[in-house]
Amino acid sequence: VNSKKGEVLLYYCYCEVKDPGKLCDWQKALCQHLHLTGKVRVASEGINGTVGGSKVATNLYIETMLSQPLFKDILCREDFKSSAGGAHCFPDLRVGVFKEIVPMGIDPKIVSYKETGIHLSPQEFHREVEQYLSQASQGQGDTILLDCRNFYESKIGHFQGCLAPDIRKFSYFPSYVDENLELFKDKRVLMYCTGGIRCERGSAYLRSKAVCREVYQLKGGIHKYLEDFPDGFYRGKLFVFDDRYAICSNEDVISACRYCGTLWDQYKLCSSQHCRQLVLTCPNCCNKGLTACCPVCQEKELRVTSGASGESVKEECECTRQRQRVPIEHVSQRTLNTGKD
Repeated sequence: VNSKKGEVLLYYCYCEVKDPGKLCDWQKALCQHLHLTGKVRVASEGINGTVGGSKVATNLYIETMLSQPLFKDILCREDFKSSAGGAHCFPDLRVGVFKEIVPMGIDPKIVSYKETGIHLSPQEFHREVEQYLSQASQGQGDTILLDCRNFYESKIGHFQGCLAPDIRKFSYFPSYVDENLELFKDKRVLMYCTGGIRCERGSAYLRSKAVCREVYQLKGGIHKYLEDFPDGFYRGKLFVFDDRYAICSNEDVISACRYCGTLWDQYKLCSSQHCRQLVLTCPNCCNKGLTACCPVCQEKELRVTSGASGESVKEECECTRQRQRVPIEHVSQRTLNTGKD
């Protein structure tokens, strides 16, 4: 089933789910039946999934999803973005019930997906970006092209001339907006993300601040844009949250090895045992043993003793200390207590 000829599907659907638990069980059974792996988030506000398997299986999955009464009139075939891959792209299958189908950390009752920005098709978005870039080159313009993904995603690929926040998780996006309201004042904002879902909540959050003139978002995200414009204004790779890390539509490499500065855009996990950061380190540097995300981790790895206690010091390293954070509220402690991430 997990032959290399399979594919990975990415989709989401906002709709009212009366019984998330029931939908979750149905979804789990469906994926198991089709031998699909991946992650599916279910909430009372909808469903968000990325699953991989054989083409026969992913096709059946789409058919079944489209005929499910809950999604029947809302979800369409166009809403599924596909790329080459398969079940081997994910370690396992995880289906769960959450409060939000994309973790922004703001209660859906407070900022609803129903208050989104104006959706632009890839063609419309392309024209907008073209106009934005030509105005910017003349030093004028009232538009901001906003990447609402994480810094490690925009690092290896982004739209030309974009503003890419230095955030590590989407749940830091609201505080980024709050701290930069002046920047967005009276501006037209063009937003984009991987598949469109982060823009649904991100644009709603930005609109709730009532400072922008207009907020637009790319329908179907970079995924759909690249189908129509593989050599358009998006340069570099598209980061994906599975074992592939990135998919490409053009040959551009826009990022560099962390250690020697050679052009390089293939991520690996930091080699330090407790760190989950991604690192860009070229084969040359890897061979020299430079495999950690920063000097602190590199040191730590050299000192790791066999008697490590297995305590989770997940984020402690130079890179994360330099990153912008959510307002200090000891998030990790709280999430550990609730057992949710």
